[in-house]
This record gives sequence, structure tokens and C-alpha cells, in this order.
Amino acid sequence: MAHVPQIKIPATYIRGGTSKGVFFRLQDLPERAQVPGPARDALLLRVIGSPDPYGKQIDGMGGATSSTSKTVILSHSTKADHDVDYLFGQVSIDKAFVDWSGNCGNLSAAVGSFAISAGLVDSSRIPQNGIATVRIWQANIGKTIIAHVPVTNGEVQETGDFELDGVTFPAAEVQLEFMDPAADEDGEGGSMFPTGNLIDDLVVPGIGTLKATLINAGIPTIFIQAEAIGYTGTELQDAINSDPEALARFETIRAYGAVRMGLIEHIDEAAKRQHTPKVAFVAPPTAYQSSSGKAVAAADVDLLVRALSMGKLHHAMMGTAAVAIGTAAAVPGTLVNLAAGGGERSAVRFGHPSGTLRVGAEARQVNGEWTVTKAIMSRSARILMEGWVRVPGDAF
Repeated sequence: MAHVPQIKIPATYIRGGTSKGVFFRLQDLPERAQVPGPARDALLLRVIGSPDPYGKQIDGMGGATSSTSKTVILSHSTKADHDVDYLFGQVSIDKAFVDWSGNCGNLSAAVGSFAISAGLVDSSRIPQNGIATVRIWQANIGKTIIAHVPVTNGEVQETGDFELDGVTFPAAEVQLEFMDPAADEDGEGGSMFPTGNLIDDLVVPGIGTLKATLINAGIPTIFIQAEAIGYTGTELQDAINSDPEALARFETIRAYGAVRMGLIEHIDEAAKRQHTPKVAFVAPPTAYQSSSGKAVAAADVDLLVRALSMGKLHHAMMGTAAVAIGTAAAVPGTLVNLAAGGGERSAVRFGHPSGTLRVGAEARQVNGEWTVTKAIMSRSARILMEGWVRVPGDAF
């Protein structure tokens, strides 16, 4: 029996923030995968090693978590005043689909540096020494991200002393600006608060009526109170992820929240839209020990936040959810703002399972509607491996 040989595709494996993903230049993909569709999805699934009923992604580049089952495609930008177009694909671990419905804020930190290294940014825009400003068009959600990438001797600087909780080793700091991160009218609800309320009564059959802040900023997110669902906000991954009943409850909350936000018409559709919306629970500051053993004092944070991604509690915090946290914290009266003590604020430091993170946001009211002009946070990124990824030639 004849077997189709493997093909090799130029690729780069990069850590961005607290995530890892396989990065491609659009022009390097096989021709039939250079356009959206089944061939592209099948290729990326095979690259990552999905669907895997064992949930391990042994036969691919994925790491068997939502943070490591990710792909990125970059190309010269088709948008005026932008350097690069950035498309993110969240690959399901055990199911045969790629979710294109949202961005990855963590991997956004690696886009600018990869774009420079891959020759996608005009050399005239890259200083010999200093900070390169890379203008990114986030194609999944139609938003602008500005990455400030350190450059030394004409090359991207990846090493440094910036420490990010959830990442073991220090690296160079990359500051990200998420411009106008609230949702567009054409896809994700039409306003920052799709129901028009800062707090809603979310009816979830079998669970009850929960106070919820439903926000479209960075990524659609459902915020609920930790104590309302029996938690303190100090939980680490195992407390949630080892409890199938808890995971099922969170998925039910996510499904009903998605309907309330107008993202889907029926709760059954949530299973095919795993990447968005996110669900998170918040609590006032309390001391706890992070997953690394580091002590987090109540005085170190403004509030506590735990968030789920792809059906599991995240080990740190998704970058896009951090944008949602910062934005919601800047709007007086949301559950996030109230957990942080209420009032006006332009930045917030929150506790997550791996430690703390600071995010800033500029929010204001225009004609009675809340809007956010930008959210700012720092991450880091580092190339782990570059060369070619191989897949069977008949895999897509």
C-alpha cells in the first residue's frame, strides 16, 4: 500500500505571554491553505495534533492545554497605516475544529517581533537601537494592536529582566496597546455592554439567577461573583479542573451568557464556539499562594480574577480577558469595578492563579454609552524553535 510522504512547511514556535503557538507566514503555507476554509483548518489541526481523543496532542505541536493549542498566520497588511495582518486560530484539542471567533492577547505579544524577524515590517521602520512600533491589524476581530518591540543592534531583543507571572524565566518587555478594543457592530453585539446594562440578572437553569457583567472588550467575557457560585477567587487550576461538575456548571453559564450577549441564538451552539465568550469570576482582594508557591498578599492586588478558557481554568490569565478586566474595572458600577473597591480608575492590578498582572484602560462615556479608547499591558515573547513543521501530505 502506497503512503503519501510528509511535506514540510516553514514555521516558528513562539512563546507569547503565557501562551505558545505555531506561527506561519501566509505566503509559506501550501496554496490551498492560503485561503480560509476546510483545507486550512485540516492543516492546522494536523500541525497541532488534533483531534486527539487521548487529550494529549502527542502527534503534533500542541501541548494539551488551551494555552498551547494555538496557531498564528501573518502577512503584509492590506489595511492602510498597518504593518501586518494577524490571524489567530484556537485549535480544539479533542474535536476537529479551529475557532476563529476571537483574538489571543498573549500571542499578540509575539506578533510584532515575529513580523520583524520574518521580514514583514519595512526595514525603514526598525531602529538600529530602541523601540520598533509595529502596527498590527487583528483580522479575527477587526481591531488595531500596537506593539512596542525592543530592538538591539538591528535585531529584536528577546532577553531581558521583565518578569511575568506564569512564565518561569525573565525576558524583554513588550508593551501592547489594544486600540478601541470594544466590539464592532458587525459581529460581537454592537456595543461594549451588549445588553445596555453594567450588571445583568443572568438566569441559568439548574444554577439560578446570577449577577453578571457582560462585556465586549478585548474578547467577549461574562463576569460573575465568586461567592455566588461557592468560590473565594483564590482557587488554583486543580480546584476547578479536577471537578467535572464544576466545569459543566461553568460551561452552562457560558452558554446562557453567550445567548444573552447575542453571540449565539441557542445554547446548543456554544459547543461549536469554544473560544468565545470567556467566563470569569471575581472577588475582593484576599491573600493566597500562587501555583508557583509565591505568596500574594491582599495589599498586592485590587481584586482577584479567575477565568476559564476552552472549558478549563486558565493557569494565569488570557491577554484578551485581561483587556476585558481592565476595561470593566475602569467603568464604575460593573462587578469587576465593585470587586476592586468601586470608583474611577485607569489601571488595575489583579490576582490570578500564577500571580498578579497590571492592565490599564481609558474608558469614558459618550452620549450615555461607555466606550474605551485603548487598553495597555506588558507581556514578553521569545522564539523557541524555528525551521519547518512536517505533516502528512494527505492531511489537508
